[in-house]
Amino acid sequence: MKRKRPDSPGNPSLENLTGHSGRRTWKSRVVILLALGALGYLGFRVFLRPPGRAPAADFATTAAQRSSLTVKVTATGNLQPTNKVDVGSETSGIVTQVMVQENDHVKKGQVMAQLDLSKLKDAVTKSKANLQAAQATVMQAQATVDEARTLIKRYEKVHKLSGGKVPSQTEMDTARANLRRARATRASAWASVTQARAALQSDRTNLDKATIRSPINGVVLTRSIEPGQTVAAAFTTPTLFTLAEDLAKMELKVNIDEADVGQVKVGQKATFTVDAHPRRSYAGVITRVSLAATEKDSVISYATVLAVRNDDLSLRPGMTATADIVTVSRENVLVVPNGALRFSPMMGNGPPTGGGGGGCLVNKLMPHPPRHERKQLATKTSGPPRVWVLREGRPEPVEVRTGSTNGKITEIIGDSLPEGTMVITGMRMEQP
Repeated sequence: MKRKRPDSPGNPSLENLTGHSGRRTWKSRVVILLALGALGYLGFRVFLRPPGRAPAADFATTAAQRSSLTVKVTATGNLQPTNKVDVGSETSGIVTQVMVQENDHVKKGQVMAQLDLSKLKDAVTKSKANLQAAQATVMQAQATVDEARTLIKRYEKVHKLSGGKVPSQTEMDTARANLRRARATRASAWASVTQARAALQSDRTNLDKATIRSPINGVVLTRSIEPGQTVAAAFTTPTLFTLAEDLAKMELKVNIDEADVGQVKVGQKATFTVDAHPRRSYAGVITRVSLAATEKDSVISYATVLAVRNDDLSLRPGMTATADIVTVSRENVLVVPNGALRFSPMMGNGPPTGGGGGGCLVNKLMPHPPRHERKQLATKTSGPPRVWVLREGRPEPVEVRTGSTNGKITEIIGDSLPEGTMVITGMRMEQP
């Protein structure tokens, strides 16, 4: 015989006998009633809420006040000596001596290096001999001139005593031609003397240039030669030393962006820092703003030079510096935060907020300002700048005339905005 299942209709389960199913049904009814109550309260809040209970707009304000305004332009560049000289050699030869090292202080005319003088001295000796030979040729030419002049005088005397019979006219003409020829030879000899003297002077100059001397009072920045090296100056002048005239006076060369170059003028002051002394600020003054543009990576900039004092020699050539150039410095001017000039209140009437209003459920669930504050306001972005002020609890625009700005605050020009006026800088929504 088959045994019946415990949950079959003919065999009631233990749950039915104990009444557990009834308790579960009672709990479900309680949950459903609570859910319906919550939905009803939510519907009342959304659809039947009075208009005056809408979220209120809370404006963040700040006072227009007088303050100092400083506008700066930032640029980077490198420090350089005021006068840097590359010392080279116009004479070729082997370096026999180098008398200075890097960082040595030198005086004008001080010997820094010496080239081999053997061939140069020989050239000077040869030029002296050529000069002496040319001078001897001049003496010979002068003797010929004197001889021709004496012959003519004798011919003229004989011609006078003989009554013009002797010498013949041909002989007189020949003597005069010889005198002119002798004078021409003497002039050529003098030219040879001048040429030989110039060659001697050139060889002496080359001999003197073989001794490398300092052209200025300064300090040796770089040394590019060593004893035994050969200097070849056939086509270009090789650089042997680099000198800085006075490191106590330096210049900072920075590149000013094309958007800022209109604000930078000669005579403006600046401060700058270097990585070697990050906690120290140095002062400088603009001495030159280049008219020529420099393009790098499609960015246009203009070279600007600042004069820098370096009395303690803490700055060195080549250091990278970041400069802040003060383009505007004004005291006791009326300023407002830049956020006040960017602020604009919310636009549009929006859906009604009272009960029985139209609109979709999403719009009804979203908070809106009260109906009397949702009137359309003019918020056009073009035209003159303006700020917004609170009048009777409502934002009203005030057109202003702006001056300089440093990115945080802006100068207000004129009397359109009295000092102390509270201007709106932002807005947030407060739930009731």
